[in-house]
Amino acid sequence: MELFFDMKSIRRITEAEITDIIPLFDAYRVFYKMESDINAAAKFLKDRITKEESIIFAAYEGDKAIGFVQLFYTFSSVSLQKSLILNDLFVDAKFRGASTGEQLLLKAQEFCCKKNRYKGLALETAIDNPAQKLYEKLGWVKDYHAFHYFWQVK
Repeated sequence: MELFFDMKSIRRITEAEITDIIPLFDAYRVFYKMESDINAAAKFLKDRITKEESIIFAAYEGDKAIGFVQLFYTFSSVSLQKSLILNDLFVDAKFRGASTGEQLLLKAQEFCCKKNRYKGLALETAIDNPAQKLYEKLGWVKDYHAFHYFWQVK
């Protein structure tokens, strides 16, 4: 059975298009219990794009950005390959359930593997995040052989 869905326009964000996703990026941060800060969000995104530290794809409904995915570069010393961390994925609440997140994930996979031949994509998500079903549907495999640790400056 084929799944048909409304294809959104998905394109890579350039410095000129950062303003399209600032409200989404701020809403994403608020979703994760951070204070809203449009100016800091704009500066963060501009720095990532101008310093070529991340790749951002946005989904558009007409001329309005409705979701985005942000990827960061990382490297594997063991395999001697470049890979990407899918750090941020967000879809405006009004557009959830309409395959926008799926289309953004597929675009990230295409960029990673078909266009650049990187090793793969990694992501971290909350234990109770319902998006896990979508990740697994698209071929992501849950890592059971390693723990994730984080040290924080205090």
